[in-house]
Amino acid sequence: MAEKNLYTDVLTDRSLIRLPGEGRILDAVGGSTTFKVTSEDSNDQLGVYEITIAPGLTGAKQHYHRFMDETFIILEGTLTVLLAEKTAKIPAGGVVYVPRFTPHGFHNDTEETVKLMLLFNPAQKREGFFEGLYEVMSENPIDPQKFFELYQKYDSWPVDTADMLPAGEK
Repeated sequence: MAEKNLYTDVLTDRSLIRLPGEGRILDAVGGSTTFKVTSEDSNDQLGVYEITIAPGLTGAKQHYHRFMDETFIILEGTLTVLLAEKTAKIPAGGVVYVPRFTPHGFHNDTEETVKLMLLFNPAQKREGFFEGLYEVMSENPIDPQKFFELYQKYDSWPVDTADMLPAGEK
């Protein structure tokens, strides 16, 4: 039986490069989500998603996560972020880190499209949330119960269940 070497790291290249325009894209009226680093890519440790939000639209009403942190990196435009009781306008180049149990929401109240990178750690299979969100939001009318069940399944907890749907203009 071969003896294990417990003192030497085994190096492998499991790196991933996704260039601009690469990654699975979910398009919807008012925005898109591009999967840059998925749960599968990172062994569920990190999810990175490029998000676009059209002028006047809400990305998400106030909610929180129990098991993951969320980071916003603004690439273009200005994103309005609600953090607990405060509101901040974050321009391109700005970063917002939202740890677990921090109420937060975001919207684009400008005349320009906002583009951002959204990071979740751990990833918690967030791709399923985005796929489900696009499905639920395409229904007319939107079923609040389906929306709430999707939120719960993917560790999103609305602060106010009576005002949780991001539909419509801000």
